[in-house]
Amino acid sequence: NNSSPYYSTMAFLVRKGNPKQIKDWDSLLRDDVKIVFPNPKTSGNGRYTYLAAEGFWQQKNGKNSAKTQEQMKKFLSNVAVFDTGGRGATTSFIDRGLGDVLISFESEVNNIRNEYGADDYDVIVPASNILAEFPVARVDKNTEKNGTQAVADAYLTFLYSPAAQTKMAQFNYRVTDPDVMAANKGHFPPVTLFKVEDQFGSWSEVMTSRFNSGGEFDTLMAQGR
Repeated sequence: NNSSPYYSTMAFLVRKGNPKQIKDWDSLLRDDVKIVFPNPKTSGNGRYTYLAAEGFWQQKNGKNSAKTQEQMKKFLSNVAVFDTGGRGATTSFIDRGLGDVLISFESEVNNIRNEYGADDYDVIVPASNILAEFPVARVDKNTEKNGTQAVADAYLTFLYSPAAQTKMAQFNYRVTDPDVMAANKGHFPPVTLFKVEDQFGSWSEVMTSRFNSGGEFDTLMAQGR
């Protein structure tokens, strides 16, 4: 599993009753919908959101489609505020009341809803979405220096155990243990996930083409003003 014992995808947090009837990525292109998510140039959360949206429209329109570029431009123009990180975006949506939908990791969106009031918010998980992996690894030079190789190995092994997988699922992460996922299938809506690497190339390529200074994000933002 690419060294990832658990994973997530992107989800929408909307106000109770979903007054704007937001259903999927296409809903976010409407003129009456305002979006909140972190700035992709400063937030990994924001980068996954950006790529999830672009990947969705690429799969509908074909790669290198001019229509996808227009949809991304409209998507970005509907953003009410770009905070530097996920916590700031949550504050803008919850405390400041900005926007109609907050986009974040599915795990984070559900945790926010549980923290701020399940009776006040609904969660929507688009059926076509991106795979957000959270890899773990032992760094040999560190464990050798500190004599912690055994405990590091034990911890990594534990993350794949049924007990740890169950605990992570309770905190709204999808996990790699099929039995644990089956036991929690009512909690995680079915999704079709694509990988960043399959859709866009390596993360190094993605950062250069989209999020570095003068990349696609900067270009679309300038065009949308």
